Amino acid sequence: MFPEWTVVVGFYLGAIIGSFLNVVIYRLPRRIPLGKPAKSFCPACEHSLGVPDLFPLFSWLLLRGRCRYCKARVSSRYFWVEIFNGLVWGGLWWQHLVAGGDPARAIAYALAGSALVAIIFIDWELLIIPDEINAFLLFVGLGYNGWLLYTNSPQAMTWGIPSALAGWIVGTAVLWGIAFLGRVAFGKDAMGHGDIKMARGIGAVLFPTVALESFALAVVFGAVFGVAQVILLNRAERTESSPETVGIDSEEEFEPPESMGSLLKCGLGYLLCVDVIGLFVPRLYESWFGVPAFATAEEEYENFEVERTMIPFGPYLALGAICAAVFAQQIGAGVDRYLDWVFGEDRMEQGRQLGGQ
Repeated sequence: MFPEWTVVVGFYLGAIIGSFLNVVIYRLPRRIPLGKPAKSFCPACEHSLGVPDLFPLFSWLLLRGRCRYCKARVSSRYFWVEIFNGLVWGGLWWQHLVAGGDPARAIAYALAGSALVAIIFIDWELLIIPDEINAFLLFVGLGYNGWLLYTNSPQAMTWGIPSALAGWIVGTAVLWGIAFLGRVAFGKDAMGHGDIKMARGIGAVLFPTVALESFALAVVFGAVFGVAQVILLNRAERTESSPETVGIDSEEEFEPPESMGSLLKCGLGYLLCVDVIGLFVPRLYESWFGVPAFATAEEEYENFEVERTMIPFGPYLALGAICAAVFAQQIGAGVDRYLDWVFGEDRMEQGRQLGGQ
């Protein structure tokens, strides 16, 4: 549909959107309105940034990672967000606009992919996933499904219901089920509520089959990178610990796990999207979940301190969804080949029976 060279266009468009994501990543968790101030500013000196400061990728490199006005160091995160989102958009551009011809899927996956990129960096820094981004994922999935219904696409329906609805049920059920089983089996909180809401949005965008593949990828990423992080943290702690402190027990205070009643009520609320409606009707949010929709989040964002030993699952869940979206065809083909290898004869026989042979 598009020439191969246009992947470069897709990449740089993604980098431009990545520049906006940096605004979202910084402002949204801190409850700074995205439009006020209208111009981006340096976090150190709060000077408004001009055009030379805002070229995606190039400005950070040419300014050597420093503010042009106060010379304060600018986090490399700004550069990596633009690179990462550019790669996501470039990959989707290739899959759905060059190798294939599905602009609607490319747009839906690109919007969702950018939201997931923002989640990765926010959750990794603060262990928080803003409800607004989770709601955005859900709306993208519903909009994409609406387009499929309008064009009479067979992908629009799954199990006799809209595919986005099927996906959000599967996503909510899988992650909430993990939280429930962890609470029953170990008496501990096993899954963050933001992860459950994100899984709902992932299911709505990717639909059930691809969403389940993304959850499997998230488990793999979490196992590999999580173990690596623990090893690195343990080494750092041994290096920083003095002989006088080694072997001394410290008293730690642990918060009690969430009650089963709260977990059940919250799970039902996520399934019914009470949290999404509550963003527009804050009183509903407060009455259902027992906390304000925005005020508590603002205090938590400002005062929350992240410990090095905390390993969030949200970034891995988001990364799994991004990979499943970009490589959906390759992953699906790999799963089919594996099933053919395991159940080859049975699957061939079923195929002959369905084909009337």
